[in-house]
Amino acid sequence: MGSPTDEAPGAPSGEPAARPVPAAWFAPWVGFGLLGVAVIFLVIAARPLLLPVVVAAMFTLVLSEPVRRLRAAGIPESVGAGVVVAASLAVLVLFGSALANPAAEWWNRAPDTVRELVDSLDRIRGEVLSRMTRPRAVAVDPPPAATAAAPRKGRAAAADPKPDPKPDALGAQLASESLSVGRALLGQMLSFTLSAVSTVILLYFLLASEHWLLSRTVEAVPRRRVRALILGGIRQAQREIGLFLGTQAIINLGLGLATGIAVAWIGLPDPVLWGTVVAILNFVPYLGPLLVAAMLLLAGTMQFGIEPALFAPPAAFLLLHGIEANFISPYVIGHRLRLAPVSVFLSVMLWGWMWGIAGALIAVPLLLALRTVCKRTRRFRRACVYLERDNGEAPSLRSLLKRRMTT
Repeated sequence: MGSPTDEAPGAPSGEPAARPVPAAWFAPWVGFGLLGVAVIFLVIAARPLLLPVVVAAMFTLVLSEPVRRLRAAGIPESVGAGVVVAASLAVLVLFGSALANPAAEWWNRAPDTVRELVDSLDRIRGEVLSRMTRPRAVAVDPPPAATAAAPRKGRAAAADPKPDPKPDALGAQLASESLSVGRALLGQMLSFTLSAVSTVILLYFLLASEHWLLSRTVEAVPRRRVRALILGGIRQAQREIGLFLGTQAIINLGLGLATGIAVAWIGLPDPVLWGTVVAILNFVPYLGPLLVAAMLLLAGTMQFGIEPALFAPPAAFLLLHGIEANFISPYVIGHRLRLAPVSVFLSVMLWGWMWGIAGALIAVPLLLALRTVCKRTRRFRRACVYLERDNGEAPSLRSLLKRRMTT
């Protein structure tokens, strides 16, 4: 009877057979993977419901401090929440009304400029290809039959022209396409309006009942240690997200002001509009600056035409953004709020894919909240290694292998 260390029939002499991995080892990981895929698609499908909740909760973490200060001054939470929400909406409406007309003008000019740019590029490409593929000219006399048949072919072509498309059918097609585009835009505007109104109303209720919700949540937990962990985690996430958004807003305002001054000096109209666009889109790491550079490139084309001056606005912004990203932000934000670049990029890609621009804007605050949860949960504490940015030099793989062998 063979022992457990018997060799396999086809294995080389002296080498034990490899033990098969039990199928039970794969079962939990397969279940977790399927659960993760199901959750991702559930979040995508529930976007109209979850997006206002997440955005309102994020702004609650930021705006709850003014409400608490007003409550300490003797103002009830319901009144303080109304004052804070009304002030925030007044600032948004003021900026929106000031920038609506310039943005509409640039938006109306954009399609014609893009069409002219595409035509210019096609013409340049055609000229380059014709020069590359042009054969050498050789003088060859055409045969008599061909010269005699040429006028006949021309007369036949003139006698039988191709029928033009009917104007009525073309007009009906254009009307149908414009109607479908109008319906799609109307549906998007209606969806955005409903989401915005729901977010504002939910934000007011969360600010007005933030203390009550937090106290009831902590009271429902029986163990004292778990209560302290929950309360400390919420306060830490609130401090970190509020500090990140506040410092990033100040940095973005400075970058937007510098970009507005730069594009005004270059000669691009509406510098306030471009400064506001920079200040908003710079909240999206990596993808936001690329989108701003593309928009400034298009604006330079619209203003200066196909000239070298069209590269001046995006070049000025990229120079200012490089100074901000490499010198100002690391010094102001510090090591406490710095995250791993790979984690930030993956978070922006994931939430941008699921929820669009709104998801990309809230990707970093959600990543900060996830890091707070992982820090305060022993089971997920190792995940902080991939979320936090370590400025120290990583140990070599050989030293890690030796350390593993000696332990």
